[in-house]
Amino acid sequence: MTRSAIRFWYLVHKWTSLVCTLFLLMLCLTGLPLIFHDEIDTLTSDTPPLSGPASSSNAPGLLSLNTMLGRALAERPGEVPLYMAFDNESPMLTVTTGPNPNADATDMTLLLFDRTNGRLVAPPGEEGFMDFLLELHTDMFLGLPGMLFLGAMGVLFVAALVSGVVLYAPFMRKLDFGTLRTSRSRRLKWLDWHNLLGITAFAWMTVVGVTGIINALATPLVDQWRTSALAEMTGREAGAATLPPSRYGSLDKAMASARAALPGNNPQFIAFPGGSYSSGHHYAVFFQGDTPVTQRLLIPALIDAESSTLTDVRPMPLSMKALQLSQPLHFGDYGGLPLKLLWAALTLFTIVVLGSGVYLWLGRRHSSLPQRLSEVTSGGRIEPSVSPAE
Repeated sequence: MTRSAIRFWYLVHKWTSLVCTLFLLMLCLTGLPLIFHDEIDTLTSDTPPLSGPASSSNAPGLLSLNTMLGRALAERPGEVPLYMAFDNESPMLTVTTGPNPNADATDMTLLLFDRTNGRLVAPPGEEGFMDFLLELHTDMFLGLPGMLFLGAMGVLFVAALVSGVVLYAPFMRKLDFGTLRTSRSRRLKWLDWHNLLGITAFAWMTVVGVTGIINALATPLVDQWRTSALAEMTGREAGAATLPPSRYGSLDKAMASARAALPGNNPQFIAFPGGSYSSGHHYAVFFQGDTPVTQRLLIPALIDAESSTLTDVRPMPLSMKALQLSQPLHFGDYGGLPLKLLWAALTLFTIVVLGSGVYLWLGRRHSSLPQRLSEVTSGGRIEPSVSPAE
């Protein structure tokens, strides 16, 4: 590699890293507990786990969807249903309501019911610490601008990773892979750790960075799906006024129509008319498969909310499939606890890489650019003058 090429990649690595490091550290520190979100919720929840038929099934003994919807609206008079979600391992069912179909997340109310008896298991409560962390991690409490900003930081992070790998080749030209010069200066030891952990976790950090970028684009991707694919599915009803709950047809009949169109799949949730995932005149029932991957690739079935008859069924476009796969992959939510533990260990690696990068920059911020480039090409053998403490 020519010296001018090394200079270019060094400057890319330096500035992309410096700009995004503070935000990446925040994302790592908030993301670490979020990896174990489900486990923490289970430990801190006052609701005992229930066993029995899955709420997404139509097994005998489960109350009808119409009954459950009526129970939810009785708890929140004057509000409209937004979502009904199912648990494929227990009879637990959630209903989300809001003051209007386009309600903000802050105005939504989540109600948890036992479908075997219709009992309200968990009334609406205040957001907990995990909800606080999730919002900080997702958009820094800034909504869509915050999401897009963190997405931009993700782009810089991926650029820093790529440039770091490019620089790794000339740096290691005279060294064996994994060399840790523990008898040398403190700075050189941290430089070796920075490079070793960075190249070891490169693939994982790239995956997390790219999935983070895709997740940050969730709102634009959903909007694009609504205005294109969903509009095609709704046909003549596209753009129609939102149907009021008083005109809703049978939810159970609508579910039966959707199940007949997608046999062998399980419903994950229902989006009611007027929300982000439906039209103004349809129930949108989202189905999932029964494998770790197909559970994430949802297929919507649109049912006319007034007549409860099927309108259309079609797979999501590629952009929405990428979003659906990125969300769980970002937190390692595919292979149970072992994969989450691996994700946590690699997150700790990333924190060390980011922290050591800041330390290394501070140690050489007054050095000239030729000195820094010489450090790259010599494997760190040319070092600046440092105090004995270094």
